[in-house]
Amino acid sequence: MSDFYKISAAVSKLYDTYPFPPEPLLDEPPPGYNWRWNWQAAYNFCTGMKPQKQDVRILDVGCGTGVGTEYLVHLNPQAYVVAIDFSAGALAVAKERCRRSGAARVEFHHLSLYDVGELEGEFDYINCVGVLHHLPEPKKGIQALASKLAPGGLMHIFVYAELGRWEIRLMQKAIALLQGEKQGDYQDGVKVGRQIFASLPENNRLVKREKQRWSLENQRDANFADMYVHPQEIDYNVETLFELIDASGLEFLGFSNPGYWQLQRLLGKAPDLMQRAERLRERARYRLIELLDPEVTHYEFFLGRGPIQKADWSNDTAFLAAIPELSPCIHGWPSRDLFNYDYQPVSLSQAEYEFMSACGTGKTVGEILAQVNLGLDGARSLQQQQLIMLTPA
Repeated sequence: MSDFYKISAAVSKLYDTYPFPPEPLLDEPPPGYNWRWNWQAAYNFCTGMKPQKQDVRILDVGCGTGVGTEYLVHLNPQAYVVAIDFSAGALAVAKERCRRSGAARVEFHHLSLYDVGELEGEFDYINCVGVLHHLPEPKKGIQALASKLAPGGLMHIFVYAELGRWEIRLMQKAIALLQGEKQGDYQDGVKVGRQIFASLPENNRLVKREKQRWSLENQRDANFADMYVHPQEIDYNVETLFELIDASGLEFLGFSNPGYWQLQRLLGKAPDLMQRAERLRERARYRLIELLDPEVTHYEFFLGRGPIQKADWSNDTAFLAAIPELSPCIHGWPSRDLFNYDYQPVSLSQAEYEFMSACGTGKTVGEILAQVNLGLDGARSLQQQQLIMLTPA
């Protein structure tokens, strides 16, 4: 058996033993939202405007137990979802999860990511969370996905970052050493790992990191196994990440957590250093940021296949003529105190609240501003915060 099939079989065995994620099954739609799984919100994030069509085809790659799949179906009521996974055990849970919550517009395939070409047609949106870093050949994998992305389509990807997972890698290696010939027995690996944590001193760096960052979710054996006894894992840094992205042949549209990638928050007190940093290429600036703040545990980002139209709202005439609607991913509306697309609290002024109340009525930004004392800059702020989406005139 080749190394490729050995690794694939080992990964499949892990998720057959511990279907992942181990979230409970519900007899109703899942609570809340993840904006990255909402086609409108993700498209608006990448392009600055609402997508023209809603009846899109979505591919969920490495769907596991269907937690993301379920959200993709419920958050995109006009979309049709296809989900694939290499683990038969996890796939069975995903099917049952979606059946119970009423997520009917989905079909499942027991399929490797590498064989995604067997699926019919192209997809407007491809979701690939926590998969590529578990492949023996990630570049081959991302190229396979890129071949199925429709023109104008988006791809959402999540892969591990090496700097923030340093302690995890050490524990993985320690467990493997103690398991010896029992490597591949994932239940034994979980047992060994838990014994290690219970035995180490409280001030041990690995213990402190586990308690600080991971212990709550790792109470469940499936989470612990996925983190500490996975048979195949590749962790990236900015340099190797963009090698992966370049291999796809797709356009990098941005990280989904742009706040982390703002150099101002790290070097803003040193204007001279900021000027030096501005002379760096974009990717070098990203590398500088992660070196200065090595807490990043993963990269989550969007790629796209052209042609992708992006809105430029710097033109006042175009902005005033646009038609605004509320973001589909805000919680607590109607209220002046709500949560935004990223579940961060927002307090609206009375004028902002009145403007948002008039959105979705077919009126343009200019027509609403003629009735609300908000001002052009205030309306721009709502759009920049992604509390509203705009459709060009």
